[in-house]
Amino acid sequence: MQAPPLAASASPAWTAILPAPARLCCSRRAAALRLESKAAWRPPARGPRMPAKGAVVLASEVVGPSPLLDARNEQDLILHIRKEVEKGKLPADVAANLEELYYNYKNAVLQSRDPNTHEIVLSNMVALFDCVLLDVENPFTFPPYHRAVREPFDYYMFGQNYIRPLVDYRNSYVGNISIFQDMEQKLRQGHNVVLMSNHQTEADPAIIALLLERSNPWISENIVYVAGDRVVTDPLCKPFSMGRNLICVYSKKHMNDFPELIDMKRRANTRSLKEMALLLRGGSQIIWIAPSGGRDRPDPLTGEWHPAPFDASAVDNMRRLLEHSGVPGHIYPLSLLCYEVMPPPQKVEKEIGEQRVISFHGVGLSVAEEIKYSDITGHIQDVDECREKFSETLYNLVVDQYNALKSTIFRGHGAASSNSAISLSQPWR
Repeated sequence: MQAPPLAASASPAWTAILPAPARLCCSRRAAALRLESKAAWRPPARGPRMPAKGAVVLASEVVGPSPLLDARNEQDLILHIRKEVEKGKLPADVAANLEELYYNYKNAVLQSRDPNTHEIVLSNMVALFDCVLLDVENPFTFPPYHRAVREPFDYYMFGQNYIRPLVDYRNSYVGNISIFQDMEQKLRQGHNVVLMSNHQTEADPAIIALLLERSNPWISENIVYVAGDRVVTDPLCKPFSMGRNLICVYSKKHMNDFPELIDMKRRANTRSLKEMALLLRGGSQIIWIAPSGGRDRPDPLTGEWHPAPFDASAVDNMRRLLEHSGVPGHIYPLSLLCYEVMPPPQKVEKEIGEQRVISFHGVGLSVAEEIKYSDITGHIQDVDECREKFSETLYNLVVDQYNALKSTIFRGHGAASSNSAISLSQPWR
């Protein structure tokens, strides 16, 4: 996720809590944005002229004129998208999803009451549309291990600034920020870190990075996410995924969707595991994985959201990879609460191209102390029981932190929800 336009400057009321807003600038060709100390993108295969240092441009500026560059308002943008369909350059279903996303995104950002809402929405959606069109023309294929595309076009910052206006920072919290500092120390020493986490939305990587970008920018930019195939194949997800470091796998939940592809998916997962093993051997890696194998869903009876149970085999596979790397490794339980920003469909869907419901809301992130396998299983003889016990311990800690975040964000308790196990703060203040 990274680099076309950035969000416009926040109003005075927000400048105290919003991380480094960008300044909106206009040019004849595009509503380009300035991002300090960042270089603009040029596709390596086509790369023409390099822009002035610090300029961030739309993807299509470097591959030829795009009608999107002339969009001055919502009507222009929607009209241009429909014309791309008429020309046969954009599939009708993708265009329909983009148009629906535009209105959902606009309504969500309007909830923030930022006076620059319309500029923010237009610039960010033009950037997304532009990236989608470019990928339809020249599809990007993700390798088993994908490194974030930061130049010449910075997809990471594109994603950060797209999701940023959806976060209500006044009602967002980070739990145990000191543990993230300890993690960075271990990573600097060449150790590896694995975050065993629940998973709530497609925006999880951006939420994590946004909440830590002031206090722990290195972690924000260098986490490697174990990602399912849907976020690297869905046309609307791909531009955001291009800005993250990813180990690309096929989720167990979708392994049997198409029986004729099962063998291919298994071979691909084997290649991805080999890539992860190589990464871990090099040290200084921080890897995020959701052992549930997918996003959390609400309870069908109560409507309450809670972390989905962990798959003990996924936890154990990750633990063994870490232990066999030859480098000191550390496992931490991580809890995320952000489903209101972009909740998944109520049920797991087989087809690509889900509806995106979006809102402006507070979010939370919390980490617990490192959990050591030997401490949890030292008294247990049975191997399978050890595996289950370790997974259960990690999961319960994630749930405990999740409940504290829920009390903080949904019940208005704020930092007062802190206890002996979770210290809540707002490191961007």
